[in-house]
This record gives sequence, C-alpha cells and structure tokens, in this order.
Amino acid sequence: MRRPQVLPDPTGALPDRVTIWEVGPRDGLQNEATVVPAAVKTAFIDRLVAAGHTIVEATSFVHPKWVPQLADAAEVLAGITRADGVAFPVLVPNDRGMDRAIECGVTDIAVFASATEAFAQKNLNRGLESQFAMFEPVMARAQEEGMRVRGYLSMVFGDQWEGDVDPAQVVTVGRRLLDLGCHQLSLGDTIGVATAGHVRAVLRAFADAGVGMDRIAVHFHDTYGQALANTVVALEEGVTVVDASTGGLGGCPYAESATGNLATEDLVWMLDGLGVHTGVDLAALVDTSTWMAGHLGRPSPSRVVRALAG
Repeated sequence: MRRPQVLPDPTGALPDRVTIWEVGPRDGLQNEATVVPAAVKTAFIDRLVAAGHTIVEATSFVHPKWVPQLADAAEVLAGITRADGVAFPVLVPNDRGMDRAIECGVTDIAVFASATEAFAQKNLNRGLESQFAMFEPVMARAQEEGMRVRGYLSMVFGDQWEGDVDPAQVVTVGRRLLDLGCHQLSLGDTIGVATAGHVRAVLRAFADAGVGMDRIAVHFHDTYGQALANTVVALEEGVTVVDASTGGLGGCPYAESATGNLATEDLVWMLDGLGVHTGVDLAALVDTSTWMAGHLGRPSPSRVVRALAG
C-alpha cells in the first residue's frame, strides 16, 4: 500500500504525537437510517482497537426514540473485546443515561452541550443556560463513581439557525463545562463552516481565558473541505487531541447541514507525512473502512480510502 513521503514540518510548530479520539462507532453510525447489527458494531470497534486506537467512542445512552441506531448500547458494550490502555467512552445525556452507564461498568463518559441558544433548543430541548441543569447531576455522579467526563461543545464556529457565533460566548459556555468537572472540552464545528483563522481565534480566546490547550480537543466536519486545514492550525496552537471518524462517517441528526466527520484515514495520511506519531496503522484503517462500507452498502467518503482501496 502506498504511503506518504515523510517530511516533518521544519518550523517545529507541530506536536510529536497526536491522540486520535475515534468517534466512528458512535457519531459515525448514529445517522444511519438502516440499523447496523450489534455484532457488526462490536466487530467494528474491535478492528479499530486492533488498528492501534487507544480511544474509541463506543456508543451512546441517548433514548432510543431519538437515536434508534444506538438502542443496542448495552449489548455492544458487553460484546467488545477489552484491551489494556484502551478507553471506550460513551455519550451520556442525562441522569437516566448515567444509570445505564453505571450498570454497564463504563469508566469514561461524555456530555453534549451547545454553544448557542438555538441548537440547545433543537438538540436538548433546553435553553443555553438551562442545559447546565441537565449536566450537573451527571457530573456529580461521575465524580462519585470515579469516571472521567469529556464535554462536547457543538456549534462553536457557526450555527445554521443563528449564523455567526461570538468566540467570547463559546469560551463562556466552554469554561462552564470545564468548571463542572469535564477533564477535556471538544470544540465542535458541527456544520463544517470553520476556517483556519477562525479556529486560531477561538483557540487563542480560550488560552487568553486561562484554558490550556492540554484540555482542548477539536472536532471538525468536512462540509466545505476545510477539516484538515483547520486541524493543522489547531495543532500549531498546541492542541494534541483530534476527533475523527473512520471512513468519514457521520453527521448530526439535529443539524441537517452537518455532513461527515473528518475521516480518520485522511487525518492519519496527513500526520504520517508530517512525521507526527499517532500509533494508528493506516492500512488496517483502510481495510476496516472498506469492510464497513460493505455493510453499509455504499463506498467510504474518505478520499484516502478511495485512493488506496480503489
């Protein structure tokens, strides 16, 4: 299989290592109209771990009425092969979801917040301020259980209903999540409208507010083809955790203009070429995406998968 020529960045601005937070099994599959069998999901997760991932977001405890694709969360978690040093976070939206997470022995969870009023109403049926009341009991119980909690912040770079989003508002909401007890904040470009300068401005606004880049991750969608460019800027600013979805699967069920996530293969190809270590094997990822595309009945949207598996 062809590999990129390795020429490290001569400026020294990039980190030596990047951790990929793999979201394919949860964020990647949640929008699929046809339900993927639990056995296929567990095999998907096992293959991702075998490819070298150390973080694989496995599923979600959102009510099955809202995301039917993930109604089999407990079955999937029971079926995956556990491995030392590998985390399998799950999305937990509320106190009932927390009950299920505890029952399943989950150790890493994530909560999903909005940076805007409109999306908070659409996605959570809560206002921008009142959404925190939903997270507070989850965070308190997580601390009691010794769980690590990640905070997702959506619509950071633009909202399809509100339009532009003030970076100051993003920082205010993001710091609330961190103050509640989130160990990490993932900044989501939910509709894929971010550009490089915008990403740099938002990250510097967090830095100016005293939030270190060691607590920030980025989650880009590739609607306008900007995800890789935005990722490079984030790495230059000191971010070392990047969300990606194998095969470029995914979107958001509550934002129609949200197209697929940044493809993990595209990210790994770029980072391999820059000499940035991820620990993830590109050939194994391409094989996995091709395998999953067969189950979904359509080719992978990842350009690297198409180039290497074509």
